[in-house]
Amino acid sequence: MEPPLEATVPLPRRSLMDAAAARFGWRRAYGTTTQVDALLTEQSEAAYTDAADHAALATAKNTDALAVQPGVLDARGRILADVLYLEGVLTGARTRGLPSEVIERLEDVVDHGHELTVLLADAVRATATAHASSGN
Repeated sequence: MEPPLEATVPLPRRSLMDAAAARFGWRRAYGTTTQVDALLTEQSEAAYTDAADHAALATAKNTDALAVQPGVLDARGRILADVLYLEGVLTGARTRGLPSEVIERLEDVVDHGHELTVLLADAVRATATAHASSGN
């Protein structure tokens, strides 16, 4: 059996296809763990490829504690929005009676997402505290 188109299209092109589909309110679903694992691997590879560039840029830009703050605030905002979206997904999963394993995994994700937003808020506060204590 030939793999579906999604599994053979490179991630950047697939991302463009997904973005175009999203404009119409469509989302792609993957029916096998093989397809999901391939997509997860591609996402990870793309993220880690960019990580070295991010580290170099952050090292150059983040000269003091206060310089770190905007990036951490941005990340927290995006993560919080995603967690709240996932809370809606969880509510829908419960309402529709989806399998308990799906619901349990979504509960874990939502709980950990909220914990991450708390940790990020603490990191933002720490930047302000460090800045204030440095006498600036």
